[in-house]
Amino acid sequence: MKILAVGAHPDDLEIACYGTLARYINEGHSVAVCHVSNGNLGHVVIEPDELAEIRSKEAANAAAVIGAKHYTLDIDDQYVDSNNDEQVRKLVTVIREVQPDFIITHSEDDYHRDHVQTYQLVFRATCCASLAHYYDGTDLPTAEICPLYQMDTLANTGFDPTEYVDISDTIELKLKALACHESQIVWMKEHDKIDFIDFVRSSSKVRGYQCGVGYAEGFRPDMHYGRLTTKRLLP
Repeated sequence: MKILAVGAHPDDLEIACYGTLARYINEGHSVAVCHVSNGNLGHVVIEPDELAEIRSKEAANAAAVIGAKHYTLDIDDQYVDSNNDEQVRKLVTVIREVQPDFIITHSEDDYHRDHVQTYQLVFRATCCASLAHYYDGTDLPTAEICPLYQMDTLANTGFDPTEYVDISDTIELKLKALACHESQIVWMKEHDKIDFIDFVRSSSKVRGYQCGVGYAEGFRPDMHYGRLTTKRLLP
C-alpha cells in the first residue's frame, strides 16, 4: 500500500502516528509524510525565517529515521487555510504524486486551528485531486478519492479512538524521530519545563493500557460519505 500522512506542523505526525508509520515501512509499504506549516512561530528566541528552515530540516531528518518520503507545503504558522486555493493546489500535487491508498491526518475536532484547517485542507484536496479538470500546475495523473483516518490529539485530549495500533515494537523508533525536533524539545524543556519525549511516551503508554499492549496509537476512520471501506487498512 501507499500511505500519506499529513500534519499541520513539523512534529505533529511524529507525536501522533510515527509508530504506526514505522510499522507500515517495516512491513514493506510505501509511506510519505507532509507537514503543511513550516512551524515558523514555534519559538520565543529563534526568528521565524530561521526557525522555518531549522524545523523543515528537523522534519526531513525525522522522516529519514523511519524511511519515509518527506514533503512540506511551507505555509506560515496560523495561516493554514482550506479556503486558500494555492494551498489546495500544493497539497493536490503531493496527493497526485503519492497516489495514496489512504491518508492519515488530524481530527476534525482538534484543539489547534492549524490542525483543524489541515483536516479540512486534506478533505478538500483529496476531492480536487480526483478531478480531471482541476489543474495543479503539473502533468501528474488524477488520484482516486481515498479513505481518511483521523489521528490522536496532543495528550489524548478530547479524542476517543475506535481503532488502535500496537506500536510496542516501534515506540523507540518513534521517539528517535521525535528527538530530531531539537528546537522544540529543548525549547519546551527550558521554557515550559516539559520533557516532551517522556510526554509522548506516556501518552502512547496510556493508549497501550486501553487496548492491552505496551504502547499504542489511536485513530478514528473518517465517517463521511465516500471515505468508508470494507478493507482493514491499519496494521
